[in-house]
Amino acid sequence: MFLILVSAIFLIPALMGFGKITEYMFGSLFNGISAKIISGILGISIIWTLLSFFIPLNIYVEMLTLLAGFLYFFRKKLYSPFYSFSKNDSLLILISSAVILFSGSFYPYLLDHFGYYVPTLKWLTEFGLVKGISNLDLTLGQMSVWHIFQAGFSNFSDPSLRINSILLIVYIIYIIERKSWIQLCFIPVLLLFSQSPSPDLPVIVFSVMILNEMVCRNKNTTLLFLLSMFVWTIKPTMIWLPVLSFFYSVFILKSDVKCFIPGVFIILLFFIKNLWTFGYPVFPVAIGDFGLYWKPSPEVLKISSQYALQKTYDMQYSYAEIQKFSAWDYMRNWFSLDGIKSEINILLIISLLAFTVFTFIKKDRMTTFVWIGLFIKTVSVLVFSAQYRFFIDVFFVIFFVMFMHYFNRKKSVIVFSGLSFSFILLLSFPRLVQTYLPSFNPGNFMGTFKKSQLYRPSVYQSTHFTSFRVGNLQFNVSQKYPYNYKTPTPAISASYIFDYERAGTFPQLINKYDIKEGFIWKKLNIKEKKEVRSVTYSINHSYQ
Repeated sequence: MFLILVSAIFLIPALMGFGKITEYMFGSLFNGISAKIISGILGISIIWTLLSFFIPLNIYVEMLTLLAGFLYFFRKKLYSPFYSFSKNDSLLILISSAVILFSGSFYPYLLDHFGYYVPTLKWLTEFGLVKGISNLDLTLGQMSVWHIFQAGFSNFSDPSLRINSILLIVYIIYIIERKSWIQLCFIPVLLLFSQSPSPDLPVIVFSVMILNEMVCRNKNTTLLFLLSMFVWTIKPTMIWLPVLSFFYSVFILKSDVKCFIPGVFIILLFFIKNLWTFGYPVFPVAIGDFGLYWKPSPEVLKISSQYALQKTYDMQYSYAEIQKFSAWDYMRNWFSLDGIKSEINILLIISLLAFTVFTFIKKDRMTTFVWIGLFIKTVSVLVFSAQYRFFIDVFFVIFFVMFMHYFNRKKSVIVFSGLSFSFILLLSFPRLVQTYLPSFNPGNFMGTFKKSQLYRPSVYQSTHFTSFRVGNLQFNVSQKYPYNYKTPTPAISASYIFDYERAGTFPQLINKYDIKEGFIWKKLNIKEKKEVRSVTYSINHSYQ
């Protein structure tokens, strides 16, 4: 907890300073502390994404960025606004920050933390963006921009990977600066994402911020559209936000087409990044084939798409069973999944219907544009993979639009206090989640409270691993553990090795002397098939 506070005290001034630099290019969202930090996150993320094509995001990159940020922070006296908060506002910041720091100090429990987030950060800090890395482990082909941002600060400033906790503190400052009290009600729910660098938290936070700026008629459409596209590059399921930003700029503020140029640039950068790591413009969709020789095996992509369809139904049906569903079965089974996920799906549809009625009654252009954006998002997600985690932001948006004039400071503080207590109770006593919400699978991986986390946030130790070789690739596999987590690179998840065996392919180095040059896949010859069979036998035998 204390070390997260140290990271926050260290990073917030640096981000503000770098935000001042970014404002010279794109202007300011508004005159405030949080606005400069948001600009700083945007500017650093873009620069580091460009750099990561060529160099790893190591401690040298981090130190140079910090120095530039600190220089502008003190040179421009950006510390002055901190003295402008009232006593009540300062007290609210202190109490809410303490809640965030305490929540962020618990053990990470999201499974993606171990199978996707940490392995991604390891690759970025050791090598940068690696060409065709999706051939090694398909999930690594995503390389979210948020993880690029986190990776750069993971060497020194934030080694415990609690950047999301720091962002929540910035969010509190934003809420107070903009007097958008309803957003205070969102903080307790977001505490569940504060232990890991999950991209779900920043996209929710940034999207509601941007939506609020549009509601307040912020006229910096260049920065609003750029930030909207930035959110989309973090998580493409946020397609509703760029759509809304476009409509807001064109139909409400009548902005010039030039305001979209920086946003278009970040889209192109996002496409190029994905082409480099995945082989297609948008991960994980195999659309837009440029004939790149490092794109993933069609058979592996097929297996992945089948798995995504099964995830839609929480792995409660086989792919063969789903294929036999009628149109009615698709809908009925989605609503009747075992456990909490069916309730979330039902609540989603009820929320969308309620918002549709609300939009029709209000007859407001801004609300209508939000509805159009959410409709496009809903259809897009339903087509590809209707997993509940892709819809989480919808609840926040609908709640914000429908109740933003109802929640004043007093009501929001009461809701924040009650919900914060409840969620901290769940984090502190995970058996409550396991007992009363057994279908919430991540609850089974929550760690209990330890006194040591008051000083240092709880983290799991690295697992043992075994090294293997197939063709020209020597790689590592975690022992008796399904994820890579902190296993030294190059590492492959055990499940992918079985997929490769099934597909008759395996990843290989483009240059056997240089990992940085990337990976391709190749058809297995007789000798390599025996090598893969030996690996899968060893993995299976280790569990006996």
